Amino acid sequence: MTSLPFFQVDAFADAPFTGNPAAVMPLDTWLADDVLQAIAAENNLSETAFAVVTPDDAEADFALRWFTPTVEVKLCGHATLASGHVLIQGDAIRFRTRHAGVLTVERTGERYALSLPAWNVTPRAMPDLAAAMGGEVQESFWRDGGYTIFTYADAAAVRALTPDFAALRKAGDIMFIATAPGEDSDMVSRVFVPGGGVDEDPVTGSAHGLLTPFWAARLGRDRLSAVQASARGGRLECSLQGDRAILSGACRTVIEGRFFL
Repeated sequence: MTSLPFFQVDAFADAPFTGNPAAVMPLDTWLADDVLQAIAAENNLSETAFAVVTPDDAEADFALRWFTPTVEVKLCGHATLASGHVLIQGDAIRFRTRHAGVLTVERTGERYALSLPAWNVTPRAMPDLAAAMGGEVQESFWRDGGYTIFTYADAAAVRALTPDFAALRKAGDIMFIATAPGEDSDMVSRVFVPGGGVDEDPVTGSAHGLLTPFWAARLGRDRLSAVQASARGGRLECSLQGDRAILSGACRTVIEGRFFL
């Protein structure tokens, strides 16, 4: 029987049971992909992060991969923040990823700052997907790789959404981001990834890699406050620094133990 360390962390959370839970599992070496996927399915969280030390990599301390219960994803912000919380030793930690380059988590007092690529979107009419999102969509945007942004008039419209998950699921592994100006924040959002096994994600770091440059351009400033209006909810501080989106939040470890294979 193989025993693996296991941590469950609420990321972008100022208290337990808020933010977005992620599993973090440090490994000595990579397991087979089907085993990693089976572990993530067993954990049944939006993401499980697996990390392996990279002693020969001058640019990174760990290699990092993320899995939902059904697929491996190209970028996951909250599980990267959670991994930093678990594994950081000094002031910063660097993760080598397969599709998003090197991601850095820095300790800032009792919080952490996560550096993600700032990804831009382009306008695209998507009437069928807009109908599946529901509500009165004002504008729609697309980024290759499977990312969408749909804008709404206000935060109430975003909170009231009841998407047709079956219709969104048929579109494949696409992230659907609904956003509007915030009430007590600069922006509010909800995020749905039913094709990736997550109907609604509680707090989504990767989505704010798109939302930060999107709202920075609209509001004319590079420091923004954000609320993700899921049932658990979460708050982020976001800043645009060149081609990077810097997301700040706290983490709380809620479970620590062993996973047996």
